[in-house]
Amino acid sequence: MKKEIKELIEISKFYGGDKRYVIAGGGNTSYKDDHTIWIKASGQPLAGLTEEGLVTLSRERLHEISMKSYSDDPVKREDQVKNDLFESILDQGKNKRPSVETSLHEIIQYKFVVHLHPTIINGLLCSINAEKLTFQLFGEKALFVPYTDPGYTLFKKLEKEILIYREKFSYDPRIIFLENHGVFVSADTTDDIRNTYNDIIRTIEKHIAPIPDIEQLSYNPVLHKVLPVIRMMLSGFKPVTIRYRHNTLIAKYYRNQKEFYKISLSLTPDMIVYCKTQYLFIEQSSTAEKILDCFIQKLPRFKDEYGYAPKVILIKNVGLLAVDDSYFSAEAVLDVYEDLIRISHYSLQCGGTKFLTTEQVAFIDQWEVENYRRKVTLTDKRENKFGNKVAIVTGGAQGFGAGIAESLFKLNMNIVIADLNEEAGMAYTASLDSKRTSNKAVFVRTDVSDPVSVKALIAAAVSEFGGLDIMVSNAGVLKAGGLDEMEPEVFSKTTGINYNGYYHCAKYAAEVLKQQNEVKPDYYTDIIQINSKSGLRGSNRNFAYAGAKFGGIGLTQSFAMELAPFRIKVNSICPGNFYEGPLWSDPQNGLFVQYLKTGKVPGAKTIDDVRKFYENQVPMKRGCRLEDVMKALLYIIDQEYETGQAVPVTGGQVMLG
Repeated sequence: MKKEIKELIEISKFYGGDKRYVIAGGGNTSYKDDHTIWIKASGQPLAGLTEEGLVTLSRERLHEISMKSYSDDPVKREDQVKNDLFESILDQGKNKRPSVETSLHEIIQYKFVVHLHPTIINGLLCSINAEKLTFQLFGEKALFVPYTDPGYTLFKKLEKEILIYREKFSYDPRIIFLENHGVFVSADTTDDIRNTYNDIIRTIEKHIAPIPDIEQLSYNPVLHKVLPVIRMMLSGFKPVTIRYRHNTLIAKYYRNQKEFYKISLSLTPDMIVYCKTQYLFIEQSSTAEKILDCFIQKLPRFKDEYGYAPKVILIKNVGLLAVDDSYFSAEAVLDVYEDLIRISHYSLQCGGTKFLTTEQVAFIDQWEVENYRRKVTLTDKRENKFGNKVAIVTGGAQGFGAGIAESLFKLNMNIVIADLNEEAGMAYTASLDSKRTSNKAVFVRTDVSDPVSVKALIAAAVSEFGGLDIMVSNAGVLKAGGLDEMEPEVFSKTTGINYNGYYHCAKYAAEVLKQQNEVKPDYYTDIIQINSKSGLRGSNRNFAYAGAKFGGIGLTQSFAMELAPFRIKVNSICPGNFYEGPLWSDPQNGLFVQYLKTGKVPGAKTIDDVRKFYENQVPMKRGCRLEDVMKALLYIIDQEYETGQAVPVTGGQVMLG
């Protein structure tokens, strides 16, 4: 890797990882020598930029773009320019789209160009006094360009202004301010770029008072009855995700319509791309019923007037909601809209806020280039019918539960891992989230035998994702022993987790699933118990476990009849023995060890003797595996007819008559 490319990637990550400078997929960086330019590909986030995320283009061919004449029709013109940009790519095999700003980067004479959207800088640039104040603060060492529609039009405008500046000063401007957009800083070294950005921000901070420390405010429990309903009302074929945020900055603007107006219109292109152009304010918020009544009244009018559903919903005295088709994209909407609030706050200190005009907004909203960038940045390419569903997996930090959670996560579901083992749960959740997908895994410490704990688990899922689609009641405990060995407290604990725990999960999950069904009656959801073959037939010296599992199937059949009118399917999966997991193979407390110690397998002298004894009871001569259970689980979720079933996955060890 060239030294300069390494430096370009380092400075890209430095600024891309800091939300004060750039949010979501915004910003751009480049390096050029005499013949070639390397520029971040469209839709590639700066924070994760690698050499593969750069597009390499011929500067000679790019120069030809500035010399050509294009159609007067803006749509045709942008398409023609896009095609010429593609023709300038040196490595066509990479299949990366060059940034629309490539020509801007090319005409600047300095080697490095870093284009960002720093919040405090945009606070100045989105004010009605932007041009006057930038000249007052930076004089002629900076170039100010009034707002111009991005793309070829902006390129030609900037080209003209740079040539005038170059003619006057014999060098190019190091700083280029774009009204209602951002800033370009250029230099021959990345150190000079860092120093310049630091100087700009220090200078502006002398004129604009910083926002006081922002405190995170608590989640309002009223949302537990609100979010699932709003989520279903805004969902199409696939469910949306709702993200929630509440802090002292947001609270300043949700008190009334007058304050909301200050943050009600678009200021920059990114805000239009990620948040659309109109936002919904809910002023009736004293109860869940009033919030929903207000939302139900306003939503049809909003859709009729603007032609789309709101992505941003501000609820008076409650907080901010962001709605999108994945966790990652909804989080980006929150970040971009909070940035709008910050910029508005700063711009008011500069004489007032300058919103984009209706015509400027319409251009961005319909511009194919920006929509492509958003699509590349936020869309997970693994589209599937399970994507964006919300699933809870109890006992999900290890063993079978962890395998189920990971399998569902790979299908692009949002996962709540519930377990008593906090250390394992946090570590496992972090490992899933490290995969940089558009979905999310979260951990909630949960004791399924405690109804309060389970109720908090369901509330956490709703607050994190906006609703719930699948409850997998997997948490279980097995203590082997005969009647003469098992103490009452051990029996009660086993039953409390394996039987009562399933009841708690079904009870509190059903409350949310019913709410969703009220507004979307054709939407199917699932409660799935991971039972056992021991729930289908007795188990010698294992009565506590088997009894609870037998009872679980009774609960499944009963729940299924009660919840069928709400399109809530309730089924059990009865796996055979999962020998590879810790339940069986743990060297200290695994079932192989327990069964050997309790003499459950006559004549067994070693753990291997116990294992072979159980494997020989299976016609398929092996234990149950994760993939066997997942096929049954995905069938249950996918189908819309069967409920109240106990599905055996035992390799023929248990055959139903």
